[in-house]
Amino acid sequence: MFEKEKLEIIKGGMKLDRYGLVSLAGGNLSARMPSGEILITPSGMIYEEMVADDMVVLNLDGKVVEGNRKPTSDTEGILYIFQHRPDINAVIHTHQPYATAISLLQDEFRADLTTLGNACRGNVRCTPYSSPGSVEMGMDTVNYLGDSLAVILSHHGVMTVGDSLKQALNAAVYLEECARAYLAARAVGKIRHLNDEQIKQTVEVYKYVGQSHGAIPHELLGRIPSDGEAK
Repeated sequence: MFEKEKLEIIKGGMKLDRYGLVSLAGGNLSARMPSGEILITPSGMIYEEMVADDMVVLNLDGKVVEGNRKPTSDTEGILYIFQHRPDINAVIHTHQPYATAISLLQDEFRADLTTLGNACRGNVRCTPYSSPGSVEMGMDTVNYLGDSLAVILSHHGVMTVGDSLKQALNAAVYLEECARAYLAARAVGKIRHLNDEQIKQTVEVYKYVGQSHGAIPHELLGRIPSDGEAK
């Protein structure tokens, strides 16, 4: 069952590797099916070596519906996210280095780059530390996510979510891109911030990106002055 969706998740895992967000068997991907089952990657397997039969199908309580592999060690926390956020249909967990490094410095990654506002819907918060494989990973994701599509798990990695695997993947990739730019800037000088209204604008504009949406309303595109700048 769900052969097409299983292959899409495996391809998503290979993209995580391609973009440098995981190494070898790191991280995991999962998706909610319209019928309610959860597809999840197996524990300790390299994505490019997986086949559809390696994927595990669970019900929302964690009972194996199909599959002979052991699911990822983070299953309990991931199921917590699906159980408590019915609007979420995909969860990706990575160990992406640049975004994770931000959790060693601060409690929030502010969306001072428009791409972060676009892809993650605004600021990204850093959760307290929790052990890999713990339910607290999922609990912290739910508690710190808010309207964003990502949290940074302190000292550990990243959780991104979405209404689809594509949305969660975009959030992970662009979060890392922005983290690299931010850390480069921070290494050489003082960060200049976007204000809350400017960040909100980046979030709203992105709702019109893509072939299935109309043109961006002109009123969304006006220049919003920075703090201290004359209006």
